[in-house]
Amino acid sequence: MTISILMQFAVVLAAIWVGSRQSGVGLGLWGAVGLLVLMVGFGVTPTSPPVDVMLIIIAVIMAASVMDAAGGIDFLVRIAERIIRANPKHVTIVAPLTTWTFTFLAGTGHIVYPLLPVIYEVAHQNGIRPERPIAVATIASQQAITASPVAAATAAMIGLFAASGTPQWGLPQILMICVPSTLIGVLVAAVVSTFLGKDLKDDPEYQARLKAGTIPAPKAPGERPPVTREARVSALVFLAGVGLVVLFGFVPSLRMLPGGDKPVPMPITIEIVMLATAAVMLALTRTKVDEVPKTATCRAGIVAVVAIFGLAWLGDSFIAANKDVIVPAIGHMTEAAPWAFAFGLFFASVLLYSQAATTRALMPLGIALGIPPQFLIAMFPSVNGYFFIPTYGSLIAAINFDLSGTTRIGSFVLNHSFMIPGVVATGTAVASGLLIARLVF
Repeated sequence: MTISILMQFAVVLAAIWVGSRQSGVGLGLWGAVGLLVLMVGFGVTPTSPPVDVMLIIIAVIMAASVMDAAGGIDFLVRIAERIIRANPKHVTIVAPLTTWTFTFLAGTGHIVYPLLPVIYEVAHQNGIRPERPIAVATIASQQAITASPVAAATAAMIGLFAASGTPQWGLPQILMICVPSTLIGVLVAAVVSTFLGKDLKDDPEYQARLKAGTIPAPKAPGERPPVTREARVSALVFLAGVGLVVLFGFVPSLRMLPGGDKPVPMPITIEIVMLATAAVMLALTRTKVDEVPKTATCRAGIVAVVAIFGLAWLGDSFIAANKDVIVPAIGHMTEAAPWAFAFGLFFASVLLYSQAATTRALMPLGIALGIPPQFLIAMFPSVNGYFFIPTYGSLIAAINFDLSGTTRIGSFVLNHSFMIPGVVATGTAVASGLLIARLVF
């Protein structure tokens, strides 16, 4: 059984490696090939495709693409440039703090998608290696899930404490530990990221691509035409749409329907709000519909959807077929060394691709092992290991939004752009959380 699982895992890695060599839609297409091999060679039953994730991305990308076609992204880029002009490297600090805040309020990391093209443009136009802010901002968008009062993973933690007879441990304690610890983790990762990779002017590969015309050259602020009314309107409407998503996430009662017993799920809410936002922008700016699919934002988004279709489906099917072996194995490891529970959470999340699923699967084991609740909360950010294998939706989208090609998957799959900021952010968050838990409780 173990040999079979290892062979299946090798197929998953091989599919990622081949797809990453071709990049773009090749990631998703080779993910489907890997799934076909698992089906035929190992009898793995495919799970349902990640439809919700793809629909969220399509809805958000449509709104961002209309804004792009109307000039709104350029308008937002100019505003962001004013903030960072004194020291352009601030984007590597400002971007992750922004995505952390949006996720904290909305309870979902998918809010990062419309911000990625803005982060790319700000970095590229200022000669900053886009990989730096894009990678750490993507990591930050997931770190905040374990600090958000409206995230599914946080709700799972609260429910587990209540079911275990310790209702005195709940949301206030989670926020007291995880808000500062994840913020510290993101800030440390952002500082580290400022030193990663070569500056664009010193990167021979980037310069060669730029000279060959395969990378759109950044425009200096003075070279761009004046901002139009339509650009301003599209940006304001888009931000209003994002504000509604944040508001609905922060106040679940607003998602309650008459006679309903629970709020409308956030994925559906995001899809409806962002599609409606796109329609309103079209009506107010009179943007030509035919121009929307031609934008760089739309092309990058569609590539991301295809990649997620294949890769996320492959990873989810692999885990579903082997979860009865993988999850207990991690549990046995933590029985021998309770301090290793954080590593168990991390590696489970690498395979499960879900903070909430990892929390529900392994946190009961931590409670059963007698680990103090404050330390379980401190280790909560360990469930953010989704970045370890670069198949998660936001990672794939980030790679495709970086038109400079600096954000990428390396030759050995695991040496990708998100590894260092992800490990630093998660490790620092857990270490900070353990210190805070020891000092406060």
